[in-house]
Amino acid sequence: MYQEERLVKIVSELKKRGKLSNQDVCQLLDVSRDTARRDIIRLVEEGNAVRTHGGIASTFLMSELEKYKESGFNERKERASREKRMIAKKAASVLKDKDLCFFDVSTTIASLSTLVTKKIAVYTHSLDNAEILAKKEFVDFHLLGGRFNQENRFFYDLYTIKSQLEDVYFDYAFIGAAGLTEDGVYFVDKEDARIKKEAIKRAKRVYVLTDYEKFNKTSYYKSAGLADIDVVITNEFPPENLRECFLSNHIQVELTDS
Repeated sequence: MYQEERLVKIVSELKKRGKLSNQDVCQLLDVSRDTARRDIIRLVEEGNAVRTHGGIASTFLMSELEKYKESGFNERKERASREKRMIAKKAASVLKDKDLCFFDVSTTIASLSTLVTKKIAVYTHSLDNAEILAKKEFVDFHLLGGRFNQENRFFYDLYTIKSQLEDVYFDYAFIGAAGLTEDGVYFVDKEDARIKKEAIKRAKRVYVLTDYEKFNKTSYYKSAGLADIDVVITNEFPPENLRECFLSNHIQVELTDS
């Protein structure tokens, strides 16, 4: 069977089934994996199919899925943004003139940055915080340097930890969370987690700003144990297992106003 005949057969099957695995293509055409791979590559290059994990899908199916995902994402994003703003508003109410603070890398902390109205000093390794706080002339702003992490928009190197933070002691450290479990607070990036860990050690009072969805969810790198946290600001009461852990570790839970 010529390649053009095989491609027609694959496209015809895609219209019926929506998507095919690599193994489906092999069985459909009774060809080797290498032959199936070459056919798949050509279909994708010509715009007649879209690569998926382990196979291909029809372009119509993927376009409809993308519309659905975009709609759902925008709805979740707006809802999450409202929750983050309320959490940030609660945190901002703590601030007083002359406070020395550490602001973490997270969208919630970026919301906190927009709400700062006090004459405070802020250290951060977040580009988003920097873009907001640099415009506030009344804020004594310090950007921790290092290599820029493009994906998560923060700066980091060992010099940051060893030199830029070693002589600083914060009134408050405001920390986000990728996950918060009975074991502590977790984050995605190892380097990011190390900076937070150092800031937490150098703070009189540590606030974790997180929405309910992060409770009992873990990630890759731990920055703090529950004993290191003073206050958790969130939008809903934590699950019972965490409430008990918070109580035993003397962690105060503050809920948003709405």
